[in-house]
Amino acid sequence: MRLKNLLSDGPREKNLVARPFIIAEAGVNHETNMGLAKRLVEEAKEGGADAIKFQSYKADTLAIKASTAYWNIKKEPTRSQYELFKKYDKFWKNEFTEIKNHCDKIDIEFLSTPFDFESARFLNDLMNVFKISSSDITNKPFIEFICAFGKPIILSTGASNMDEIHEAAGWIESKGNPLALLHCILNYPTEATDANLAMILDLKRTFPKNLIGYSDHTLPDDMKILEVASLLGASIIEKHFTFDKTLPGNDHYHAMDKEDLKKINNRLDQIFKLMGVGRKHALPSEEPARVNARRSLVANRDLFKGSTIKNDDLVFKRPGYGISPKEFHKVVGRKLICDIGEDSVIRWEFLEEAK
Repeated sequence: MRLKNLLSDGPREKNLVARPFIIAEAGVNHETNMGLAKRLVEEAKEGGADAIKFQSYKADTLAIKASTAYWNIKKEPTRSQYELFKKYDKFWKNEFTEIKNHCDKIDIEFLSTPFDFESARFLNDLMNVFKISSSDITNKPFIEFICAFGKPIILSTGASNMDEIHEAAGWIESKGNPLALLHCILNYPTEATDANLAMILDLKRTFPKNLIGYSDHTLPDDMKILEVASLLGASIIEKHFTFDKTLPGNDHYHAMDKEDLKKINNRLDQIFKLMGVGRKHALPSEEPARVNARRSLVANRDLFKGSTIKNDDLVFKRPGYGISPKEFHKVVGRKLICDIGEDSVIRWEFLEEAK
C-alpha cells in the first residue's frame, strides 16, 4: 500500500493492530554523494522498507550562524547547527528528482522532509505525502503553506506537549488534509528508557480519527523498541537509516542499516503471523473442538416414550453434536417420541414439536 492511500483511508478499525508502514529515514546520510544516495535507496529496498525519506534544506534558511547544537557532541562534534547543516545542504531539486526516479525504478516510495518554502514547492512535484518535522510543529505559516498543496501530512511530535499537538493538528485539519501523527522523542540519540512508547496510546486515545505512528531515534540494538511500538498500534514506523553505522557524526550513529531493517521486518513477519486477523471468530481448524469439546444435553437416566422431560432428567456432557445446553429451557417440558437410554445425547428429533 502506498502511503497516500494509508493516510487517505483514515485510521484503521478501532483497536485493530496491523503491520506498520516502514519508512527508512535516510535524512542526509547520503553525504551529498549521489552514488551513496542511490545505495541508500537500494539497501532500504533490500531491507524491506516501504519508503525511504530524505531531508531537503539550505543551512542559510534553517538556522542562524550562532545556533547551538542539541545532539550528542561525543558522536557529532560539530557544535553549530548552521555548520552541520552547511555540510549536507548541496542536494536540491535536480538531485532529489534523480533520487525520486531511482526510487521509482526499484519500486520504493520516495519522501523528503522540506524545511523551507522552496524545497516544499519542488518536492510537491515528487511526492504524494508531506512529512513535517517535529521542529516545525509551531511553525504555523510553514504548516499552512504545505497544507495548501492539498496532500496528506505526517507530523512528528517530538519535544511537544499535547496542547501544541492539538494546535498544529487543528491548523492542518481545518484545511482538510488527512493527518498522521508520529510519537517522537527529539533526542539524538534517544535513550531506550526515554522512548516512552506508551505515549503512542495517549495519542491514539486523544486523536482517534488520525493514524498514529512512531519516529524512533534510539540506537538500533535489538530493535525491540520497534516491535513494541508496532504492537501498541503504530501504523507508521520511521527510523534513521544508513549504509554504515560505524561512520562518525551526523545521523549514522543512531541509524539502522539494511541488516537491522531485515531483522525487524523478519520479526514483524513472525509477530503478525502470530497476531493473525484482528476480529474474533472461530477458525476452521477449531471445528473438531467446537463439536467435541463443547457439551450437549444428555439423558441422566433411562427415559421413555411419552414421558415429559424434567430438569433432573438432563445433565451436560461432551461431545457437543447434540442439543446445546443453552437450549435447556426449550427442552424441559417437552415429551419424548422415543425411548432414550441413560448417557445418550439428546437430539431434537427425539422430541415432540413444541406447542
